[in-house]
Amino acid sequence: MNFNGPINAERVTETERDKETVVPPRRKLRGGRLAALGLALVAGTALAAGAWSHYSERRQVLATAAETRNFVPEVRVATVVPSANIDIVRLPATTSAFASANIFARASGYIATRAVDIGDHVKTGQLLAEIVAPELDHQIAQAEATLAQLNSALQQAQANRELAKVTWDRDRPLVDKGWLTAQQGTIDEQTLKAQEAAAQVAQANIKAEEAQLLVLRQQKLYQRVVAPFDGVITQRNVDVGSLVQADTTSGTFMFTLQQGNVIRTQVFVPQDAAFGLKPGIAAVVRVPEIPDRTFPGTVTRIADALQPGSRTLLTEVDIPNPDAALTSGIYCTVELHIPRKTPSYRISADAVIFNANGTQVAVVENGVAHLRKIGVLRDLGSELEVDSGVRTGDQVILNPSVDLAEGARVQTKPKTTVS
Repeated sequence: MNFNGPINAERVTETERDKETVVPPRRKLRGGRLAALGLALVAGTALAAGAWSHYSERRQVLATAAETRNFVPEVRVATVVPSANIDIVRLPATTSAFASANIFARASGYIATRAVDIGDHVKTGQLLAEIVAPELDHQIAQAEATLAQLNSALQQAQANRELAKVTWDRDRPLVDKGWLTAQQGTIDEQTLKAQEAAAQVAQANIKAEEAQLLVLRQQKLYQRVVAPFDGVITQRNVDVGSLVQADTTSGTFMFTLQQGNVIRTQVFVPQDAAFGLKPGIAAVVRVPEIPDRTFPGTVTRIADALQPGSRTLLTEVDIPNPDAALTSGIYCTVELHIPRKTPSYRISADAVIFNANGTQVAVVENGVAHLRKIGVLRDLGSELEVDSGVRTGDQVILNPSVDLAEGARVQTKPKTTVS
């Protein structure tokens, strides 16, 4: 069923009825004016609101700019203090014995007695080992017999010389008077000279044999190996029955003896501290495994030249060790108390500025910040040691802001002194 026909007819009728209704002209004009007035009022209100908002924002910007321009930040400062007159330098080191000797065999033979072992403390002259060599005893006996034979030969030569002298003394007056021929006189004179030379040769042979016998007897003494100084045996390479050789190039290495009543250590002092170093300066040795004890020492020897590769000065420190608490080969730390030769200053590490201009600090003078470059000598952790850029009593800003500029005005909080 189609319902479009009656509905459309009813709508057409109502439209035609509206067209037949007439609106008066004055009412239309008044309505238009009211609408225009409303639109104008709305537009004016919106324009006034926008202008006021812009004015308020501008005033706020100007006020912020003025506040920023007149704002003086408050900063914390620390006072620069001079470094102490004594520069304490701590360096790693290794202990060593004051004296150390490798004992070699000076006589060939077999070990008959070994009187010491590793760790034994010995005194000067104490027997370490004894070497037996029967053939050496035979050589000594042979040399003594040869010496006795040479002494007999000397006596014979002296007797012949005396006989020749007596003969010449008797024949010389006879030759002078012509009772004996000149030839006989020449024979007697030359015979005396020959006997005198033979006696001198016999004496020289005796001296040579005595020297050889002295060498053999000295080798006999070397069969007793004794300690050259007080110390402790730290190495042993022989035992009873071991064969030892006395060759000068391949002699048998028997013992190592170290003197431990004084311990020596060597340290390499950097160039910046080496110029104040000299013998007699106090030192303190610390061992990590003995934390409750320090070992005082003294600088005894220094090299005259710095190592060209590391720019360090070789320094020896002697540490008394009467109770043998220290041994050689221990890792330790040596603390040197070196008089300072060049002035320096200490500043807080929080005051350092790192930027494209290098290492700087900000120093406050009369409420104005000034940026100064500094020369850093050493980094001490919470502090830095510097040699330029600051003076004693300067106020350096701690934790300065990244936008801090040269000449900026600041005000300081209560001061903090670097101790």
